[in-house]
Order: sequence, then C-alpha cells, then structure tokens
Amino acid sequence: MESLVNMEAPEFTLLNEKEEQVALKDFQGKKVVLYFYPKDMTPGCTTEACDFRDRHEEFSDLNTVILGVSGDGASKHTKFIEKYGLPFSLLVDEDHEVAEKYGVWVLKKMYGREFMGIERSTFLINEEGIIEKEWRKVKVKNHIEEVLSSLQ
Repeated sequence: MESLVNMEAPEFTLLNEKEEQVALKDFQGKKVVLYFYPKDMTPGCTTEACDFRDRHEEFSDLNTVILGVSGDGASKHTKFIEKYGLPFSLLVDEDHEVAEKYGVWVLKKMYGREFMGIERSTFLINEEGIIEKEWRKVKVKNHIEEVLSSLQ
C-alpha cells in the first residue's frame, strides 16, 4: 500500500459502540487520531487502547479526537469500553470496508496459517481532513508517545 500522507482522508460513516452513526466529516476543525486494531480484549489491543486512554487528556488539549476501529460489533466494543474505562468511541467495521479504504485490511500470517485481517495502523488527520502522518505495522510499545509528539 502506498502512503496516504498529504492525501484527503477517505471519508466514512460507521456505527459506534452505542450504534450511533459517526462520520469523519463530523470532526472537521479538529485533528483525528484514527487507529485500526485487530480485536477487542486481546493483549496488544488492550494495551494500545489503555495507552490512548491514559493520555486522552493530552490529546484533547491538542484539539484531537481519538477513534478506534476494528471488525468487532457494537456490543463487544461496549464491553471493551466498560471493562477498561475507555473515554473515546470505538467504531464497527465488520465488513472491513473502511479498513480496505485505508489499506490496512491485509493478508496476515500467524502460527503457520494465513488469513485476512486488520494490520495495526494509525492515521493522523488534520483539521481540513488531510492525512498528516501514518504509522503502519504498529508496535504498541511507545506508539502513543510517537503520536503525541507528532501533534506537539
């Protein structure tokens, strides 16, 4: 997948954990950290979500909204949010349409088998809807610090 940096962020409307429609265009005038992750309640995804949670106020102070996206359904997202006290919305991309638009629905290999899934990735979208920075194949350790420092 070629870089999306400096391109207009692909528009989307997805349901959140409350089954409310959330569109990227709803956040014009704010920066958006759009992060794609494989699955609710798994170790790496939980660490990443809790890291974003723990630094949420710093992102808010920088006029930045955090949105997580995975293929899990709304009820699973609700359980994940409630269990870990996540202060941001998680969006439902069950048919991976948005993951495909951002080039993060990829062939993965684990334990000797191949399958399609979400590659952990983060996109920083500016107030005008342009992708300023992207991180693909994210390693969770220190990732949130990298995202924050690029905002400062």
